[in-house]
Amino acid sequence: MFELAPQLEADTVLIGKTPLNRILLMNDSRFPWLILVPERREITEPFDLSDHDQSVLWRESMVVGKMMKSFFKAQKLNIAALGNQVSQLHIHHIARFRADAAWPHPVWGAGVAEPYERDALRKRLFSLQEALSQQLTFEFPQAS
Repeated sequence: MFELAPQLEADTVLIGKTPLNRILLMNDSRFPWLILVPERREITEPFDLSDHDQSVLWRESMVVGKMMKSFFKAQKLNIAALGNQVSQLHIHHIARFRADAAWPHPVWGAGVAEPYERDALRKRLFSLQEALSQQLTFEFPQAS
């Protein structure tokens, strides 16, 4: 059974799922930051996925990236799979702006995360769910 890495569980909020990926929002309001996590057990590298899943991951990553660049009117989009701290395969998609808190450097280690306020988080999740569901086969999270 698939389990999300504890650090990803602690640092993110579920936006929804595709047939392959969980799509997560990093809970840091300073940066528009989504993470795709293939729901496959014990996968640390993209090449660990089947050929089919590699293709789906790449396609979904490009759809998410294109949506983010347009949605947030980003000047640049950073897409990365580092895995140095969390080995579970996950792909970061971060909308970047020349005026953001870390520009032009990476966002990792830049200051302290500023979690979304409750209402802002709810609005952000709704708008992202709406945007993503127009372009991907998308399942919304169960209400808790």
